[in-house]
Amino acid sequence: MLERILSRDNLLLAWKRVKANKGKPGVDGITVDDFPVYLREHWPQIKVILLNGSYRPQPVLRVEIPKRSGGKRPLGIPTVLDRLIQQAILQVLQPLFDPGFSESSYGFRPKRSAHQAVRQVRQTIDSGCKWVVDVDLSKFFDRVDHDLLMSRIARKVKDKRVLRLIGCYLRTGVLVNGDIHPTTQGVPQGGPLSPLLANVMLDDFDKELEQRGHRFVRYADDFMILVKSERAAQRVLKSVTGWLERKLKLVINQQKSKVVRADECEYLGFIFKNKRITWSDDSLRNFKYNIRRLTARSWGISMKLRLEKLSEYIRGWMNYFALSKYYRPLPELDEWIRRRVRMCYMKQWRYCRTRIRNLVKLGAVKKEAIFVGISSKGPWKLARTFGTQSGLTNQYLKEQGLVSVKELWVAFHYPNG
Repeated sequence: MLERILSRDNLLLAWKRVKANKGKPGVDGITVDDFPVYLREHWPQIKVILLNGSYRPQPVLRVEIPKRSGGKRPLGIPTVLDRLIQQAILQVLQPLFDPGFSESSYGFRPKRSAHQAVRQVRQTIDSGCKWVVDVDLSKFFDRVDHDLLMSRIARKVKDKRVLRLIGCYLRTGVLVNGDIHPTTQGVPQGGPLSPLLANVMLDDFDKELEQRGHRFVRYADDFMILVKSERAAQRVLKSVTGWLERKLKLVINQQKSKVVRADECEYLGFIFKNKRITWSDDSLRNFKYNIRRLTARSWGISMKLRLEKLSEYIRGWMNYFALSKYYRPLPELDEWIRRRVRMCYMKQWRYCRTRIRNLVKLGAVKKEAIFVGISSKGPWKLARTFGTQSGLTNQYLKEQGLVSVKELWVAFHYPNG
């Protein structure tokens, strides 16, 4: 198996995917752009130590990303070389494990998606399962038991060199503020192999739920069980919590684990009210937070670059949340985003003459442009004036690259017009 993993064709495919994902350099400082030169020089000796079992991955670079709700979320960045090797391992192991995974598992699997998981929840609710058992696994990726995980991998992987290599990735350690911390449990977050290892670890749990006859949906470590009564839900919550702690040695977040009505639960950013799928309030708040961040007046970048980043974020968000059936707020959202963009223009055109000249050039009536130029109002209020809107029209903003959430939603639901 290791020879298949290190074959030229498999490595070339792995490199294409690593290169496409880009990403920051790991502890060695080698970037994706610089990596081909490094690999050409060092690959012969790297391949030798991989084959003889003496290769040791470099520690994962641990960085912390601020969360909007407060606190920080840890993120691991393996070196580009280790990302390449992990991707090569994944490409050989995925076809081996994936066919045996549960039909109710949707996370990080070929031809499966979060949208399918959300639709499955909606269908299960419509079938009469009105109560949800929501179990929260506390820091799942950081607390996976290595011995339990490796025993499950060994059921299908017989090449001991591959098992040893995966074990090395599990124990490689993390670099935090210049110090290397050992990893005695958990899976390497940030690496290509992590999602598959999570699915392997939780597959026994899927099989247990199927054996019990439960209806459930799982996306990586985020899952819910749907039943028909509150009493049954309470019983299932107690039972599966005990099973996860006893059989998989996982820690359950008792404060967040709960039994709720199906129309009161949130899953993967969506809620399920009135027989339709809708984005949650938290998802919308997070969207607005990021729009404000990307249209902050103090961000000193060109409008071209700002609109590129803003439109890239809107497209990404709508590619996911356009699944929502809730159309009503979209026109208002578009108006709000355009006003914030116009505010950025007003901030950038800070001087009276600049505002007048640019607005007239864009087609605004000179009198209205002068009113905007001499006004003592701030950029946010000026963004709503007739003079500003008649120059910075909706069509002009679209031509500059600003995308519309309404148009993206319509294209998602009515692709043929």
